[in-house]
Amino acid sequence: MVNLLTGPKGSGKTQQMIELANKKAKECNGNVVFIKKTHRDTASVTFDIRTICMDDYTSITNIDEYIGFLYGMYSSNHDIECVFIDGILKHADVSLDNMPEFVDRLKKISKECGIEFYVSISGTKEDLKDVSPEDVSYLN
Repeated sequence: MVNLLTGPKGSGKTQQMIELANKKAKECNGNVVFIKKTHRDTASVTFDIRTICMDDYTSITNIDEYIGFLYGMYSSNHDIECVFIDGILKHADVSLDNMPEFVDRLKKISKECGIEFYVSISGTKEDLKDVSPEDVSYLN
């Protein structure tokens, strides 16, 4: 399952993602991963969540590399249950135009590996009208 949190920039999506990740960390039997662009605002993420800042991985520049990175995370830790990706449009070359492809690839990983994804996007549901609704949930 891929869960999408949409809204304009500055609408509190990051804080909502952090709160949801902290809640999931208490409920999950497996591991929770929180991926964001920078090291800002990571102090409020509970200590048992693996926080990854993409600024530390500057050679990941496109969707193929990003997806490979996600598979690599899973291959080194099969206990990952939830992955939170905050502000996806700031990562690699992910844009509203290629969001349908990105979400489809997340769905594939989700089915293959049993990972639930939570993704925040600075945009509206209308901006994502080309994203297939199968196995996608909007959190707002």
